[in-house]
Amino acid sequence: MTQEELKSLFGSIGEIESCKLVRDKITGMLQTFHGISPCQSLGYGFVNYIDPKDAEKAINTLNGLRLQTKTIKVSYARPSSASIRDANLYVSGLPKTMTQKELEQLFSQYGRIITSRILVDQVTGVSRGVGFIRFDKRIEAEEAIKGLNGQKPPGATEPITVKFANNPSQKVNHTILSQLYQSPNRRYPGPLAQQAQRFRFSPVTIDGMTSLAGINFPGHAGTGWCIFVYNLAPDADESILWQMFGPFGAVTNVKVIRDFNTNKCKGFGFVTMTNYDEAAMAIASLNGYRLGDRVLQVSFKTSKTHKA
Repeated sequence: MTQEELKSLFGSIGEIESCKLVRDKITGMLQTFHGISPCQSLGYGFVNYIDPKDAEKAINTLNGLRLQTKTIKVSYARPSSASIRDANLYVSGLPKTMTQKELEQLFSQYGRIITSRILVDQVTGVSRGVGFIRFDKRIEAEEAIKGLNGQKPPGATEPITVKFANNPSQKVNHTILSQLYQSPNRRYPGPLAQQAQRFRFSPVTIDGMTSLAGINFPGHAGTGWCIFVYNLAPDADESILWQMFGPFGAVTNVKVIRDFNTNKCKGFGFVTMTNYDEAAMAIASLNGYRLGDRVLQVSFKTSKTHKA
């Protein structure tokens, strides 16, 4: 949805003073670098009416409206404060049969839920076992982590992982990522628009692999494409991998391999992505990048790759 469409929808209720669709800053950097625009909407925005009565009317009229595959939520915006900031949780390991309603029922005991979402495979429509829960207040999210992280919900055979979607370390990592996408040390001297076209519209792949149909490619693990990331710093953590690869497409799992005694990164990790084209684009873009004082080596995982 574009900002113009958002303005048109809410402008039908009354005169608008301002309107803003919030966009992903990281994806925005990446897509500007690739010469692709506009950057992806994060799925929410703000509308400021001149007449407060129109705001109330918009809530009564448009809240719960079905737009394509989405049911929109319209409510009064709250001034930002520490009590409500960073109340979004990332949940993984969910039973594939769990519905969004069941997810909300599981978490609602800890507080008021603003939004919830379960990620599904775009082709099959089957749950990927990953979801997001945004609470009204951060303290509610903290209680949910204490109560549910490592627990087995009804119908589950494995414990779930519950953590903040916005890891506090991401503020530090954002600076690193800004450098990553804007650095003159990138592997390709110019925009990657041509590579993006190649991977997006053609089954032809990199490294001499020619077709997706019926061939067991290196890196294919049945549930996704496993990517090997080498030359990570000792203090590297999973959040860096999530942020590096997330802008390219759906990431289902990341893992930093750590030393058993020191718990420091051993220099490598793995990322699993569901879509081959997106995984290939990530590899072509990130292989050879300088992250901090290290140059990354990124490739599809092969049988010769380091063992976890």
